[in-house]
Amino acid sequence: MREGARLLQQVDAVANRVRRVATGWEPELRIAVDGVISRTTMLELIEAFYAIKPPTRLKIIDSILAGTLESLTTGRADVAIGVAVDASNVSGLQQLDMGEITFRYVVAPHHPLADELQPISDDVLRQHRLIAVADSSRSGHGLTLGVLNGQDVLTVDTMQAKLQAQLRGIGGGSLPDNMTLPYLRSGQLVERELMRPARKIRLRYAWHNATPGKALQWWLDQLQSPTTRDSLLNNHYVG
Repeated sequence: MREGARLLQQVDAVANRVRRVATGWEPELRIAVDGVISRTTMLELIEAFYAIKPPTRLKIIDSILAGTLESLTTGRADVAIGVAVDASNVSGLQQLDMGEITFRYVVAPHHPLADELQPISDDVLRQHRLIAVADSSRSGHGLTLGVLNGQDVLTVDTMQAKLQAQLRGIGGGSLPDNMTLPYLRSGQLVERELMRPARKIRLRYAWHNATPGKALQWWLDQLQSPTTRDSLLNNHYVG
């Protein structure tokens, strides 16, 4: 079964290359998008792409942590946006910087930790449920961040689900400051200072080294804009 699937993928790849050579446009462009990236800005970019009426279909792949880069290295995606793992040593890939995000520990104002003395130790955190996002890696080598031994954990599939769970007070956890700032300002979330330092992650976008077709080149051109990159990191608030 696996050999048959691999042969079908090879046949599809050859057919896609033939069609791309004929028109310059890829039949399909697959974009892996990490959960920390703004879906609002992604949809705005998708609208702008369709406005030029390309013959290319788009496939958006929701990814988390190591799974974002893995989508690219396993051939399931042509470009990955929001890669948190340095891909500079991965053969056949190019990457460029998007910016740095800081994760801060936040809870709802009615959560017990909202009234806890700061800075909060790991021993205190361990007594409260953590909301975690599952790494989308299929290889079994996904990343696990912030989970303490013996701590109760609710695992969700997306950053948006994690945010909503923490807004409801179901648990606490670290979220990107760009995602939480509007909710901190409105009082829907409160930041808690921990004894451990805040986690900072540098994000990149990466793509296969081969000469890009017209669709991939359009997306790479958009990502060269500092305004676009900033919006992809910061434009999270949905009201």
